[in-house]
Amino acid sequence: MEPTTTAKNDHDFNSRKILAAIGKDVKVVTFLKGQAIFAQGDAAGTVFYIQEGKVRLTVVSKFGKEVTLSILSEGEFFGDGGLAGQPLRMGSATALADCKLLQIDKKTMMLALHRERTLSDLYVAYLLARNLRYHEALVDQLFDPCEKRIARVLLLLAHFGKEGTSKTVIPKVNQETLADMAGTTRLRVSFFMNRFRESGFLAVSKSKLQIHRSLLNVVLRG
Repeated sequence: MEPTTTAKNDHDFNSRKILAAIGKDVKVVTFLKGQAIFAQGDAAGTVFYIQEGKVRLTVVSKFGKEVTLSILSEGEFFGDGGLAGQPLRMGSATALADCKLLQIDKKTMMLALHRERTLSDLYVAYLLARNLRYHEALVDQLFDPCEKRIARVLLLLAHFGKEGTSKTVIPKVNQETLADMAGTTRLRVSFFMNRFRESGFLAVSKSKLQIHRSLLNVVLRG
């Protein structure tokens, strides 16, 4: 399965359209790398949209195990469970890089979705695309071998799918996080990351990963 592009590319979501539709009730907030945006169990009273940066979503089980659910980038919403009636946050959000976010009150977002047809249509299309990505990820977990799952996670983080992009650079993600996202062990992630690097699919520096489009060959091979 070829990685799906982000909502920003597919559905032309941007902060200008959100601000035009919602107005002055949108608040611009910033978070430094490593800073908590919200925690599991907090009141779910606001929705966030990423203008700049990356955000890691995690959940902790009742046994204390933390799992990474997703890593999001520019053009994506998160924390919108309150729109579906969730009173409390079901997971936590942390800035994986310095972030600039739009913070929208839940009631304000609901009113805007009812009032603005264009915003509503874009948001529904975004949710459908996001659900498709989650479905594809679940299928990968169930059927794809470990090597393909790790490659797919890296390509999704790099947002491949745009025409003409041969390589991209992302902030370095620790191997434990990659293992959570790919449903495998840190040892397997280390093994395949080394293989990918030796094959020229990626380059690793102290703080960044450079991912090449050729990594798609791992995902697409039979």
